[in-house]
Amino acid sequence: MSVNAWVWFLVAVSALSLIAVWLFTRKAVASDTGIPATHGIGERMTSNLFSRRWARFAGAMATLILLGQGAAFAETGGGEANLTLPDLRSVNFFGMTGHALLTIGLLFCVGGLLFGLAIYVQLKNLPVHRTMREISELIYETCKTYLVTQGKFILLLWVFIAVIISLYFGYLKPVPGKSVGVTLPIILLFSLVGIAGSYGVAWFGIRVNTFANSRTAFAALRGKPYPCYAIPLKSGMSIGMLLISVELLIMLFILLFIPRDYAGPCFIGFAIGESLGAAALRIAGGIFTKIADIGADLMKIVFKIKEDDARNPGVIADCTGDNAGDSVGPSADGFETYGVTGVALITFILLAVKEPTTQVQLLVWIFVMRVFMLLSSAGAYFLNGAIAHARYAGKEEMDFEAPLTSLVWITSIISIIVTYIISYLMIPSLGDGSVWWKLASIISCGTLAGAVIPEFVKIFTSTKSIHVREVVKSAQEGGASLGILSGFVAGNFSAYWLGLCMVALMGMGYYFSTGPSMAVLMLAPAVFAFGLVAFGFLGMGPVTIAVDSYGPVTDNAQSVYELSLIENVPGIEAELKKDYNIDVRFERAKHLLEENDGAGNTFKATAKPVLIGTAVVGATFSVARALHARFDHRWGNDLLVHRRFHAGGHHRRLPRSRVHQGEHQTRRRGEGIGHRQQEGRGNLHEVRAEGHVQHLHRRLLRYPCFRIL
Repeated sequence: MSVNAWVWFLVAVSALSLIAVWLFTRKAVASDTGIPATHGIGERMTSNLFSRRWARFAGAMATLILLGQGAAFAETGGGEANLTLPDLRSVNFFGMTGHALLTIGLLFCVGGLLFGLAIYVQLKNLPVHRTMREISELIYETCKTYLVTQGKFILLLWVFIAVIISLYFGYLKPVPGKSVGVTLPIILLFSLVGIAGSYGVAWFGIRVNTFANSRTAFAALRGKPYPCYAIPLKSGMSIGMLLISVELLIMLFILLFIPRDYAGPCFIGFAIGESLGAAALRIAGGIFTKIADIGADLMKIVFKIKEDDARNPGVIADCTGDNAGDSVGPSADGFETYGVTGVALITFILLAVKEPTTQVQLLVWIFVMRVFMLLSSAGAYFLNGAIAHARYAGKEEMDFEAPLTSLVWITSIISIIVTYIISYLMIPSLGDGSVWWKLASIISCGTLAGAVIPEFVKIFTSTKSIHVREVVKSAQEGGASLGILSGFVAGNFSAYWLGLCMVALMGMGYYFSTGPSMAVLMLAPAVFAFGLVAFGFLGMGPVTIAVDSYGPVTDNAQSVYELSLIENVPGIEAELKKDYNIDVRFERAKHLLEENDGAGNTFKATAKPVLIGTAVVGATFSVARALHARFDHRWGNDLLVHRRFHAGGHHRRLPRSRVHQGEHQTRRRGEGIGHRQQEGRGNLHEVRAEGHVQHLHRRLLRYPCFRIL
């Protein structure tokens, strides 16, 4: 049975599964609502049971189809798993081998882990009143229940994925030259490592956030705004630094300590695992938070109580949803995007760059860049913290958005400067001597996007935004329907500008990739440019995750304050003065928490387009790479050969069957083939190749994605 036959078989099974899910779910919903009345309790239980089982099965099958489609487009047996890394010891940098240099990078990754854990301990030891701590612990216990449930679902889903991995790499496309008994367990093991990475980072994020929310609420009692800003940001930076450090540590471990012949299976297994974990956590978290939020709002509307009223049981679910949707999801998503983009870049370098020395130079350069971008984020955080402390510590008023904005811009500027410095020091003589600044410029396009995109978002989401005021005014004067329409208009308008921004920066990256200096080094340099733009997006990873996690902490802090009922505790003012030396200001605290929540919502909105933009650019890179591999397999590595004819007349021998096709196409046009054949055997080969290339060029131009290449 061919690979394509297996793919269509899985498509058919998936379609039948989805139909079954729809039928069983429809039946279950009808029975729960009393339609028809003949459904009994036992039948309802049976239908619910089957609907849950079929839903899980259909979800698994949907993922299997993606893997099956990937199988259909595999250019050689094993795909990425068949790649062999070059010897990193063959090239020296700064007087040491590439292997030794990256080994030093492991120490910086460990430092990033310690940074995250140190902040975790600091947050845990911050002062907090018992009433607020009890609420935050209740939120954490609810989050823990959510994560345990998600973990069980992911493991169940992994079982289905493991069956497909075994079928693909064990039977359909085993890795050539390697024992299935070795490669298959490696891929399965590292898929579990990828899942554990996404899941572990998500759990750490929720634990840190539930420490920070009660500490932020308690710090607001002093009536000073700076602690309300510093605690949530510290929490977010701990998550961001630990996330990137763990991801980089795992990838460096594979790169340095796994035998070069087996690094490919490790990378592909790791990418599958983290993608699976991120998909489940991102999608489920986003849905959970909206359901919980709407449920809490319905309680508020029906019973006419305030938003965070202690009598509303939906508030705890809402707080859990804030963490699940705005912390767990983005963290797992960022972890996956960082890893998958790295695997895609490694794969492209090994496939498109033929010189082993150049492969080593680019691989080591990319990972050293990743290490220094981690350090750039940490340095920018401390620098921005010193500036913010000098400006706002002890002040009665502050703009919560201002230091967050300055953090993003400082990180972007430092990262761009570091990118040029490291590129100049590591690859100054690569190619014709201009490649280092071209590659640095391409990465800088992505890094710049990490700062520019939030500015566009703030135009539409900031508490001071004209568009936000328009939505409020529409709701006041036209009711709910006009408010919703106004929100739709603002949202669509913002998406237009964000899309334009990303296209412009990708276009700049493409511009720097043109020219003979890049074409000499690799095939399809424009595709590589898209991958480097995504890499640049990820350069500000710790800070992007930090400002995204800022939102759920500030949102939860406001809820923790209201649910704690601290104002109603007998003798609370005297207690706080005695135990914590606080002259409590309750009304001022509520005002600060509400204002800080507005800033948190704004920066949640700014971080999401950056993370999504990273995924979009990374997906563009991966799809383009896959299409190149597909055409490369079918037409004998001649996808971009037409450029070589036009650029400088560099030809290479075509496969025999393709030469005959080129001759056939030339004859069909009937433009002097006989005269050209008389000019000699070598000239005949050139004419045949030219006919093949022109025919191939026309076929490729049918696909829009190749018109820009």
